[in-house]
Amino acid sequence: MHGGRDLTVPPARILNPNIVGMRCIRCKEDYPVADYLEGCPACQASKIPANLALTYREFPSSSSEFRASDWLAYPGGPVLGEGNTPTVSLPALATQVGIATLRAKYEGSNPTGSHKDRMSALFIQRVREAGFEAVAIASSGNAGASLAAYAANAGVACTVVTTTRMNANWRRAIEMHGARLIFAPTPEERWRLVGEGARSGEWYPANNYLTPAVGSNPFGVDGYRAIAFEIFRDWPEMPATDVLVPTSRGDVLWGVAQGFYELRNAGYIADVPRVHAVEPFPRIELVLEGLDFRTSVDGESLLSSLKGNTVAFQALDALRKTGGSAVSVDERDVIDDQLRMSRAGLYLELSSAAALTGLSQLRRRGKIPADAHAVLLTTSHGYKDGSEVGNRASGPPLPNSPEADWKEESPWPI
Repeated sequence: MHGGRDLTVPPARILNPNIVGMRCIRCKEDYPVADYLEGCPACQASKIPANLALTYREFPSSSSEFRASDWLAYPGGPVLGEGNTPTVSLPALATQVGIATLRAKYEGSNPTGSHKDRMSALFIQRVREAGFEAVAIASSGNAGASLAAYAANAGVACTVVTTTRMNANWRRAIEMHGARLIFAPTPEERWRLVGEGARSGEWYPANNYLTPAVGSNPFGVDGYRAIAFEIFRDWPEMPATDVLVPTSRGDVLWGVAQGFYELRNAGYIADVPRVHAVEPFPRIELVLEGLDFRTSVDGESLLSSLKGNTVAFQALDALRKTGGSAVSVDERDVIDDQLRMSRAGLYLELSSAAALTGLSQLRRRGKIPADAHAVLLTTSHGYKDGSEVGNRASGPPLPNSPEADWKEESPWPI
C-alpha cells in the first residue's frame, strides 16, 4: 500500500469524453450513458430485443492523425497487451481459394490467446469506473478465461458459469487467475444463473443471459471496433473488400462492421467491406431467408466457441450495414482447413479455422469475387482445443501433404 492505494491494482480509466450517449441499434432510441443490462428498454418491452451502442461525437477527419485508441470507450492503450495483433499474408491459400489476396488477422496473439481480450479490457474498465465489485460471465471457454485474467489484473471478483464439458485448458487458466467456476447442467442453465445474479445485484454481467438474445455488454463490444481500425491502418494501400468472421451471437461481427462503417463516415475509406458471418450450422442463414430472429435453432458441432441456438439482432445489423452474407460450414471441412492454416504457419482453434471454410464456400457461390482482398478474422489459437477435437481431427493426411507420401513399410521411426 502507498498513500492508501494498493499498487498492485492499476487505476481505473475514464470514459472517452467524446462519448455523448447510447443508442439502440434497432429502434435508434437515444439514452444517457448508463448500465442497461438487458439492452434497449424500449425494444425489450416490445419483445424485440436489441443491444445498445455507445455514440460518439464526430470522429477526426481523414486529414487528422489516426489513433485507434481515441475511438474506444476507454482510451489509453492496452491493459495486458491486447490489440495491435498481426495481419499475416497468405498468398498460397489465396491462389487455392481463387482470389487476389488473402490475409489473416491473428487474434491468437492476444494475452489469453483470443479476440475476447479486446472486450474484457474495456468491460473491466467500465466495471472499475462504475464501482461494481463482482462480475460474471456464461462461457464455454475463451470468454471466461479472458475475463478471469482481466478481472484478476483489476482486483475484481469474477465468476465463470460453464458446463462440465469445458475443456481442461480453459478450466485451469480460469482457476489460476483466481476466478470462481460454477458448473451448470446445460448451456441454457448458465444463462439463467447469470441472469439471477445480475438482477439481484450480485454480479455485473459481461455477456448475454437472455432468450431471445441481446448480445454482450456494450462497453465491451465497443472494443471489437478496433479490429477494423487496425486492418485499415496496417494495409491502407490494399483495402479489404471482404472480412470473414466466425460468429455465434454477433458481438465481434457487429464491432468489426461498425468500425468499418465509422471509417467510411469519417472519410478514411471510400467503401465499407462486406463483413460475412461464418457459423457452425444454419441460424443467421435461416433468419436471412425469413425465419424470425427470435426463434431458437438447434444444432450440434465441434466448433465449441460458435455454439448456441440463438441469433441476436446485432448480427443482422452488421450484415445489412455492410452487404455481407452468412454461411454455415461442415466441421469436416473445417478440420481440413485447420490443417491448411497450420501448414501456412497459423495453428488455430477449430472454431477460428472456420473463417477459411466460409471464405471458400462464399467464393464458390459467387458471393466473393476473384478480385477480392479478403481478411480472415482468426479469433483464437489452436492450443485451446480439447481432446474431443483432437480425436475427431486425426485422420488421413491432406493430398500433397508430407504425410501422404509416407509408406507403412518406412524404416524410419515416427
